[in-house]
Amino acid sequence: MTASFFSSVPAIRYEGPDSRNALAYRWYDKDRVIRGKRMEDHLRPSVCYWHSFCWDGYDIFGEGTFRRPWHELTGQEMADAKMEVAFEFFTKLGVPYFAFHDVDVMAPAANIREHVNNFAVMVDKIEAKMASTKMKLLWGTANVFGNRRYMGGASTNPNPEVFACAATQVRHAMDATHRLGGENYVFWGGREGYDTLLNTRIGQELDQLARLLTLAIEHKHKIGFKGTLLIEPKPHEPTKHQYDRDTATVYGFLKRYGLENEVKVNIETNHATLAGNAMDHEIATAFALGIFGSIDANRGDPQNGWDTDQFWMEHLEITRSMLELLRGGGFTTGGFNFDSKVRRQSIDPTDMFYGHVGSLDALARGLIAASDILDSGEIDGFVEERYSGWNGELGQWLLKGSSLEAISERTVKEGLDPQPRSGRQEWLENVLNRHL
Repeated sequence: MTASFFSSVPAIRYEGPDSRNALAYRWYDKDRVIRGKRMEDHLRPSVCYWHSFCWDGYDIFGEGTFRRPWHELTGQEMADAKMEVAFEFFTKLGVPYFAFHDVDVMAPAANIREHVNNFAVMVDKIEAKMASTKMKLLWGTANVFGNRRYMGGASTNPNPEVFACAATQVRHAMDATHRLGGENYVFWGGREGYDTLLNTRIGQELDQLARLLTLAIEHKHKIGFKGTLLIEPKPHEPTKHQYDRDTATVYGFLKRYGLENEVKVNIETNHATLAGNAMDHEIATAFALGIFGSIDANRGDPQNGWDTDQFWMEHLEITRSMLELLRGGGFTTGGFNFDSKVRRQSIDPTDMFYGHVGSLDALARGLIAASDILDSGEIDGFVEERYSGWNGELGQWLLKGSSLEAISERTVKEGLDPQPRSGRQEWLENVLNRHL
């Protein structure tokens, strides 16, 4: 029954910009070569298991609205049915990757021993499905935030038994990710923060968080996992304050504990918004600090200050983000994971395709525009000229061969009198908009 849930939807194909077929790609031509690389290899698109197949449309104000057939099942039967329909969706959409949390794919468990056993059952089945469909795993992770035991944090919990349960889930999720050929492993600290300082020791909790990451790094090398470990920044929600609030904060944490060479970031668009940052800022910062890893592609609602996880369709924001991605060299093990969900009123099976097709097209269009902008050389040429003085004798002397006293004396002696120059923001924005 569930394996034919999308029977009315054909395999999604590329038909070009003139197509009016809502179930076809207009811009995402996976084999189109841009800057020496196939579009699929630039974008490395992935579908998330959780929003797409686990969420039933529930929110804090109302019951689930979707009524998917597998949501009416229980136990192992539910897990099996959900897997069948998930892989049907992946293959019809025509993307190369998917991503999951441990609890997304398995039958619900009453305790940690049952969790380990139920998860192991599904890893066997997913491995077989991946072999038959040629799907690949962009990343795996453990959900150490959903169960009530994690209401006070996972690794940062005041109860060491909770830490032990989280570590157990992480170990088995890492093992599964390695076995399934996953290219990354993600840590999302959904509860790694606090609601009030009245009951919190920040220093101790940061030490505990670093301890779990250190254990995971040691385990990665022990099992021979060659993928990248990623932290996903988020400033708040569900906690008042989370320790991984944005890329710069994560880098400071990693640097303090000497982990900056072992862990990178998985940046989410909506999380950047909640932190008060633009997505292109987060990407540029991650590259500048040497910790860029992967991207969760979604967006929030500008009138709604919480994590709505809508499909990313904003062409200007996407193009600006693509510029920073291309300038930084692009993905290595990461990709664009659609951590996105249809709206509660979008209850038809085709709505799931509309969301993914539209967002993947928006990413492809942004990639093309960003490449054209770089080829024109207008923006980068202006930026190069703006900073060109630092390549000259004075600039190099200031950076490498001077003291504060020597700088002061030379400035006075030579009578330096720099005049302000326009930053040309309006012109630069016009250049950008011409390519959209």
